[in-house]
Amino acid sequence: MSAPDLECSALVKQFDGVTAVDDVSFTVPRGSFFSILGPSGCGKTTIMRMIAGFLEPTSGDIRIRGGSVIDVPPNKRNVNMVFQHLALFPMMNVADNIGYGLRRKRLPRAEIAHRVDAVLERIGLPGIGPRKVAELSGGQKQRVAIARCMVLEPDVLLLDEPLGALDLKLRERMKIELKALQADFGTTFVYITHDQSEALVMSDRIAVMNAGRFEQLGNARDLYYRPETAFVAGFVGDSNRWRGRVARVSGGISEMQADDGLTLRAALRGVSAAGDRAEIFVRPELVLPGHDPAELAGCDNRLSGEVTDILFNGAASRALLRCVETGTVLEMALPQSGRFAGLGRGDRVQVGWAADQAACFPERGPEAGISGAS
Repeated sequence: MSAPDLECSALVKQFDGVTAVDDVSFTVPRGSFFSILGPSGCGKTTIMRMIAGFLEPTSGDIRIRGGSVIDVPPNKRNVNMVFQHLALFPMMNVADNIGYGLRRKRLPRAEIAHRVDAVLERIGLPGIGPRKVAELSGGQKQRVAIARCMVLEPDVLLLDEPLGALDLKLRERMKIELKALQADFGTTFVYITHDQSEALVMSDRIAVMNAGRFEQLGNARDLYYRPETAFVAGFVGDSNRWRGRVARVSGGISEMQADDGLTLRAALRGVSAAGDRAEIFVRPELVLPGHDPAELAGCDNRLSGEVTDILFNGAASRALLRCVETGTVLEMALPQSGRFAGLGRGDRVQVGWAADQAACFPERGPEAGISGAS
């Protein structure tokens, strides 16, 4: 069995006594798309720069295809990096930008021209070699920046929030194109981002990072539907959240008296006992509407709500509901058809969800990226 393209073992990085990366280990199999997802300042760029060789770890090891690169300078590692602002040379045309690294390797001119033409064909931009960088669209610049790295045939391509400077529509399109390019080249991509949609759409595996550590590592479905910590439940996707105190635990279900007065039931994640502080999360799309209790017979949690606003976003539209009993505001996915599709401000509706569709974690305090009740 071949060695994975990238192995990071017990990585630690400290700056003046402050720990930016704290005992992080992960493996990236050959030819996969791996993302590190987390808020600004969590340490993900520090990991990227250590892999590239721009920073030296305080401790730990980095291995590329089985060989340690701790003592290998950046220009000797078979790793390339795409930055957010792409760093294309404006005074060079497209072909010269892509061939820059090949010229530094002193390859014959004919071979450089052949490889540049070949990589332009693969990224879907044949024949644009003579064009100036300023004449390219944002998506074309993105692909040229990737081609400049891929023409060097790296073992690992590092991408540091490369879509951050693009407008929303182009960013959505480039997510699909990036994944397709990665699959076509078969090169291992290590991608860092604070944008959960980028990570969920493109990645084979994702590490969710917070305060220098990995909170959870898994595929997109696991992170979204089976979060292991309160941070992951709140950061990945949107969630309604309640804080409170556990009243009882039975059969893996926690009953919590929320601070706003509601009694809520949820699947227990982590260790909690009666009297402990906890928080419960439920996704907006799992909050089901009904006009009377009989329609919500399978729901362990029920409340009455009044629609305060509709957040229209096509198929992803949401209704904001104010709980009649407590005044708490929560989000519900707006049905696209049926009698609840026309909900509007001021409408009253019963809503509910099953206990096993919600998650109860030991309380951790305020977390980034959490919406809904709090």
